[in-house]
Amino acid sequence: MEKTASTKRFFKLDEIIQFDQNQGKKNIFYETERTAGAVWCLEPGQEIYKHSHTTSDDLWIVVEGTGTFYPGNGEEVEISKGDIIINYPGQQHGMCNTSNERFVVIGVAGPLPMDLILHDTK
Repeated sequence: MEKTASTKRFFKLDEIIQFDQNQGKKNIFYETERTAGAVWCLEPGQEIYKHSHTTSDDLWIVVEGTGTFYPGNGEEVEISKGDIIINYPGQQHGMCNTSNERFVVIGVAGPLPMDLILHDTK
């Protein structure tokens, strides 16, 4: 059986991680009709925009570095390697690499399709 993005079962994180010097990079490593997985790679100062989804959960697992999580209402929470964050439908989420090191987060979300509601970046 040919391994495709929707049938492959095993992944190597080191093969998925890719950074972009200009902006945070989302590397999708699988997608089915129900869920999708991505590895977010952020250089210092880069961010994942504040957003929410109407009907989808979005699970984030920090695997490298330290950053700031934005749960909404102007709050900021420091997060680091080993932290797991579940964002339920309607909950704002976003993060920024506020350290001097690289920052890597695995995300799994669904059900698909997912809408994207952007929140004020102020």
